[in-house]
Amino acid sequence: MKLCRYNDDRLGVVIDEKIHDVTDIQTDVRSRARYDMKGDPVIAVIDDIRDRLKEAAGKVSGIARADVSLLPPVARPGKIMAAPVNYEAHVAEMAAQPHVTGEADGPKRPPGIQNQGIFLKSNTAVVGESEGVAIRFPDRRNDHEVEFVLVIGKQGSHVAQADAMDYIAGYTLGLDMTVRGIEDRSFRKSCDGYAPLGPYFVTKDEIPDPNNVPFTVHLNGKLQQDAHTKDFIFNSQRLVEFATEFYTIYPGDVMFTGSPPGVSEVKPGDEMHCACSLIGEMKVKVREAE
Repeated sequence: MKLCRYNDDRLGVVIDEKIHDVTDIQTDVRSRARYDMKGDPVIAVIDDIRDRLKEAAGKVSGIARADVSLLPPVARPGKIMAAPVNYEAHVAEMAAQPHVTGEADGPKRPPGIQNQGIFLKSNTAVVGESEGVAIRFPDRRNDHEVEFVLVIGKQGSHVAQADAMDYIAGYTLGLDMTVRGIEDRSFRKSCDGYAPLGPYFVTKDEIPDPNNVPFTVHLNGKLQQDAHTKDFIFNSQRLVEFATEFYTIYPGDVMFTGSPPGVSEVKPGDEMHCACSLIGEMKVKVREAE
């Protein structure tokens, strides 16, 4: 099943690129959720309401995607987790550009994801396709990093790799936008709008193996990143295990799984076209921050 959020916080089931409004179910789920719950109430019960969603979607006409404005598919992610280096080719790419990473004249980080750990992006960095990316520092280099994203489905801590799939609700695509410089990684990657998600949330039954997924990003029509999750250093299950050594995960938390090689600079006026045959496509426009 594919779900999207659109327009004024409406929920839709996506069938053949038509959006079928099931907002009443979202409203009902939210009304029953505790105000102080950690995580996203809809993602928390997605398996329980699947039949209701399908039934409701079948009773309404579909809306053309072109007629709606897509929001991030998860309304209330508690944490935005991200793998800093998870493709060997990207490790080599960045090592060859210390002037870009800010490490040319400073101390180098210890190599390897096992040493660098998982970092966090601010919740306010999350936007949908329709909101685009607002470049806060146009005088500095800002890069795109397209990534496959895990969406957590239930609470867990110290999750073993063998059990990790039980904690994943589904998947989406993300852009880990980055201001280059010497500041802390999370600081530079948490500007408003620097974590676009979308276009849809795809339940895990639609993607049997998250470690076998191709995806791309084109910048202004030119292919920049042509990636495959089979090239992960830490696969999806290991990422969940690794993160939960430090964090408790909750429904709606998202995990950016790391950037493949091919990152490049974006400027106001550019457009990034992210695509995955199993998830969908989104076009994210870049502008200068107001």
